[in-house]
Amino acid sequence: MNTFERLFAVFSGWRNGVARLAVLLLSIVCCDGIWALDIEPVWPKGKMPHSQQHQIAAMLDDASRPDFNPDKHRVAYIEWMPAPDKNVRTDACMILISGGAYQSCCDMNLVNEWNERLTREGIQCVKFVYRTPRPEGLPIYQTAWEDAQRAVRLVRSEAAQRGFDPEKIGTISMSAGSHLALLLATSSLTRAYEPIDALDSIPCHINWAIVNAPAYVTTDGEAGTPATRQGYGTDVGLSDVFRFDAKTCPMSLHHGGIDIYSPNGSTLVYRELRRRNIPAELHLFANRNHGAFGLERGIEFMRQMQFYKPLAPEEILMDRFANLESHSDSINVDIWPDGKMPDAQAHQVKPYITWYFPKEKKTDAIQIIYSGGAYMGNDPMSFEVAPARKLLNDLGMTVVTLRYRTPRPKGLAKHTTAWQDLQRTIKVVRSQAAEYGLDGSKIGIMGSSAGGHLTLMGVTSSMHQAYWPVDDLDSTPCNVQWGIGIYPAYVLSDGADGENLGGGNADDATIVPDFSFDLATSPMLFIHGDSDGYSAMGSVKVWEKMRSMGVQSELHTLSLRHHCFQLKASPGTGSYTWLCRIVDFLRAQKALPESQD
Repeated sequence: MNTFERLFAVFSGWRNGVARLAVLLLSIVCCDGIWALDIEPVWPKGKMPHSQQHQIAAMLDDASRPDFNPDKHRVAYIEWMPAPDKNVRTDACMILISGGAYQSCCDMNLVNEWNERLTREGIQCVKFVYRTPRPEGLPIYQTAWEDAQRAVRLVRSEAAQRGFDPEKIGTISMSAGSHLALLLATSSLTRAYEPIDALDSIPCHINWAIVNAPAYVTTDGEAGTPATRQGYGTDVGLSDVFRFDAKTCPMSLHHGGIDIYSPNGSTLVYRELRRRNIPAELHLFANRNHGAFGLERGIEFMRQMQFYKPLAPEEILMDRFANLESHSDSINVDIWPDGKMPDAQAHQVKPYITWYFPKEKKTDAIQIIYSGGAYMGNDPMSFEVAPARKLLNDLGMTVVTLRYRTPRPKGLAKHTTAWQDLQRTIKVVRSQAAEYGLDGSKIGIMGSSAGGHLTLMGVTSSMHQAYWPVDDLDSTPCNVQWGIGIYPAYVLSDGADGENLGGGNADDATIVPDFSFDLATSPMLFIHGDSDGYSAMGSVKVWEKMRSMGVQSELHTLSLRHHCFQLKASPGTGSYTWLCRIVDFLRAQKALPESQD
């Protein structure tokens, strides 16, 4: 219901004819239709470029009505949604852009969901409806791009009177609408149309974008089809319609892992943003097809970037979990028989594991967790281990922590003895699981930094033995069913033994040969700071590799965040809620029961 309809409903019971006439005068005639005050046509009458008779500007629910008159809906428009409550209102505005393959604007429910959620955050929302179906004799996006640039100018022109900052305009979009949003976000300095009036002197850039499932981004689908080769191939790349100019803005890219409009489009856009030092987030959802996922991740991105309000004070992670009594019992276990530890070196610590049993067991799965430390040290009681262990125990899951051998061994690769310890740990845990009423075929591993590198060793290379067997236990398999890599280090060739000197963004920054990617490779969850010196592109490129093998993994990068992003974090940001991503992932692996909330 638009403003005119709402007001008419309010006043329809009035007997005063003057009052009712005043309401009717709140509408104005423009172009070929009747427009209420909160709906504005993008183009003045007779000035719309590339007008084509088969195109309309209407949401699909309106266009599907029996009484729909296309001649009254030829012009693209914006609709100002109700302003947020004054108690929460911010100085930000967001343009909501539907998808529909450039054939229609079909995402009515999504647009309503976005509007409701963002309005609660205090953000002024604007629905944008562009011309469809695809124009004839022009690129599939051309008329929509013209409409979109004009719409941004119109929105910016009204910033002062509507109470928001003209440099705090974002978009949220879906599918073809996300292709359109990418054009706005990367190519605003390229004119989509010739100026027609003074409004066209106003800039048409946007300040940020939440981009859901962008279609037609890779060259194997840029003509308007699904990605015919799933976004892979030496001759498949990022469509050159995106210019990545000086006004290119930060983005949060969200994509399903089995989307026919390839998620590689989002990984390629993310890489281009990183090459230009533009903060960005990438959220990839395993086993999800075409759709919009992770709205809360997008809101966390906006909070972290302070697009609409200041950050809350940071809180120390260990303080948040200091008093959580989450286990009923713990047991220390040596993993090597006396005198049988391979490549023993006197300068290294003795490895061991600790079983932590929950007060109330709710799953028979087991999570193994260990810390990072550059392979120079590791601490099973650190902030990289203890909070996750406590939370999972609290949710009814058994956790095993590992202290592996450090510092680095002499005369061997930096990770060799730690990898031996991890393989042996998995075998020990698997062999003892039944004794504790647990399932030895439901084991996952989790590590951070160097521990993330170690996790990749365990996930991708379990068919490659790290040591010669020392006893009968070594006939037990050491594969795992899932892995969790938190800012894994040493993943790419430009940072094989330190920080990624080139940022990991170059095409020749390849995955190190440490990882076999064998047939037992399991799904993973990656969480990585976008500004980490141990580049987030390591996680992204491994995700791409796994997808090419048919292994569906999940990935989240966090804008502006460095190594150890979770040590201190602001409430309401992805660095604060990172443990929730782990819980969600474990539920998807059937390792934790679904929430009863």
